[in-house]
Amino acid sequence: MTALPMAGRTCLVLGAGGFIGQALVDRLVEEGGLVRAYGRPPRLRDADPHLDWRGYEFSDESALARAVDGCDYVFHLIGGTLPESANRNPEAEILGSVNRTIHLLDLCRTAGVRKLVFASSGGTVYGIPKHVPIRETMETFPISAYGIAKLTIEKFLYLYEYLHGLNSVALRIANPFGPYQDPGKKQGIIAAAIASIFADRPVEIWGDGTVVRDFIYIDDVISAFIAAAVYDGPERIFNIGSGIGRSINDVVASVGRAMGVEAPRRIYRQGRASDVPVNVLDIALARRELAWAPTADWAGSLRVTAERLKALQAPQPSIRPI
Repeated sequence: MTALPMAGRTCLVLGAGGFIGQALVDRLVEEGGLVRAYGRPPRLRDADPHLDWRGYEFSDESALARAVDGCDYVFHLIGGTLPESANRNPEAEILGSVNRTIHLLDLCRTAGVRKLVFASSGGTVYGIPKHVPIRETMETFPISAYGIAKLTIEKFLYLYEYLHGLNSVALRIANPFGPYQDPGKKQGIIAAAIASIFADRPVEIWGDGTVVRDFIYIDDVISAFIAAAVYDGPERIFNIGSGIGRSINDVVASVGRAMGVEAPRRIYRQGRASDVPVNVLDIALARRELAWAPTADWAGSLRVTAERLKALQAPQPSIRPI
């Protein structure tokens, strides 16, 4: 039997209670990893009582230091805010994301962490692209403070490897979706659309719905994190997406079909300045270097996501999706 890559390795997941963090923790535990969870507990399900929770706030320096000490791998999933709100308070984005990540990097190099894997943003670091699909080597001109913060952290990862030998990889993730994505977080049109349809509310859409995005199922995202952790090649930044562009109107229609609703009701709101018109990622580098590729079926993944959200029967607040 082939040994699982994370078996017996001590892994710290920062942001373990978030959407991606929960799925990553589950996979690491399945693979026999010794998982330390850090962050606020999940909202849509109970936290695993057997999980080793080490702290909640990214700003708690002593708790963070204890969590990092003795780790083989650190998965950094704690973000700042959201693209739109970050533009209203750029200073808070830098203080809450970049500055605290620099402190984390210092802890990782002191502790001798084998590798740090960072969740960057393929949807925001590039800005308005000149060509699609977008390669990792294309220009980066973010139009949100959120994207600037992600890109700045990527540069510090390079600096800390150059100065201190801290091994790291940044994954520029497209628009993830799947079970346990919280529709109340104002992030994720698919989860928000599912919740609205279940509640017999119209789906709220920013702009006219022609914005094109790259959507990727959570299981494929987690496979990319594992592949990046054990990767031993020269690349340090990877796009992680489906490589397929879908308009928001088409996505809402697909969600409706997955739920047996032919034409979901919609409300169109004024578009936002932080939204680029099109974002589709070129994933050729990840295919070649990480031996990774998305495998999830679009329609089937939407059905699984809808069924899980229905089973949770979570309270549904007023939702304005990202």
